[in-house]
Amino acid sequence: MDENNRTDKEILTKGIRQMALCLLLMFLGPFMMHIAISNQEKSLYIPILIVAAILCASAIYFLFKGLNTILDSIFKKK
Repeated sequence: MDENNRTDKEILTKGIRQMALCLLLMFLGPFMMHIAISNQEKSLYIPILIVAAILCASAIYFLFKGLNTILDSIFKKK
């Protein structure tokens, strides 16, 4: 096999780390959203809801970024 067709392990590791962060955010965002919605009478309802929405959006961002990084490590040639 040609040396140029190998997977770049450093970029693959970076992509796997991004996917691990995505997994963490995929659980943390909806969990905080549930906490915020179940405590609507509390004074921190709006800030917790905003943070939860940001965490959910970050999970989606890191999902696409991680997948793109993994695919780059496998298919891109230097």
